[in-house]
Amino acid sequence: MARAMFEYTKTILDKVSFDATLFCKEVNKAMDRLLPHEIEELKPWIISLTRQNPKLNNCLIYLNP
Repeated sequence: MARAMFEYTKTILDKVSFDATLFCKEVNKAMDRLLPHEIEELKPWIISLTRQNPKLNNCLIYLNP
């Protein structure tokens, strides 16, 4: 079940990556809902996505505790 939430989170983040505000909101939610090891796995994925779409860089503040 937890793995399903991780995959669902990645899907949602990918779909809302067109809007930095929505993306930040979803990243914040993900940090609250995912398990610590899933967050560590998600961080490089988010960083990669922000490299492709620099307007999402503001959301990186949610990756640091």
